[in-house]
Amino acid sequence: MDTSELLKEKLRLVEELGVVIEKKDQLAPVAARIISYIILTGKVGTTFDDLVASLCASKSTISTHLNHLVDLNRITYFTKPGDRKKYYYIDEDAILVHINELVDAWTAFMNLHLRVRSFKQQVNETLKEDSEKFELDFHNSYIDFLEEVIDSVNNLKEKIVTNKPNN
Repeated sequence: MDTSELLKEKLRLVEELGVVIEKKDQLAPVAARIISYIILTGKVGTTFDDLVASLCASKSTISTHLNHLVDLNRITYFTKPGDRKKYYYIDEDAILVHINELVDAWTAFMNLHLRVRSFKQQVNETLKEDSEKFELDFHNSYIDFLEEVIDSVNNLKEKIVTNKPNN
C-alpha cells in the first residue's frame, strides 16, 4: 500500500473507531475522532494543526475537545526543544487506568452474578419439584466467561507494565 492509500485507510479507521469510542465512552463525536486519530498516529504524537486538517473541524472545536481530553487524562502531550507545538498521544498509564476500570466493572458484575446464583441455589434447595427449580447453567457459564476475560485482560496489563520503557 502506498502512502496515499495508507492515509485514506487511516481516515476510514478514524471514523470507524471513532464511532465505537463515541458510543462506548459517551464522548462527543469530534473528541472520539481525536482519540482515534491519536491512536492511529502512534507515539510520534499528533499536533493541533494535524488534527484540524485531518478531521476537517474548526480550530475552536479541536481546541475545546483537546483540552477536555487532556483534563480527563485520556490523552497527554509532549513538546520538543525549540518547537512550540504540542504533540498529543495516548499515555500507557491512561491505558492502564482504562483497563483497571474495565476489570473493576467486570469484577463487580461477576460478584453480582455470584450472589444471584447463590440465591437461586438456596431457593433450589428448598424446592422439591425439579420443574420449579432455577436453571443455573447460564450463571455458571457467564461467571466462567467473566473470570476468563478478567484473567486475559490482567495478563495484557501485566505485559504492558513489563514492557514499559522505564521498567
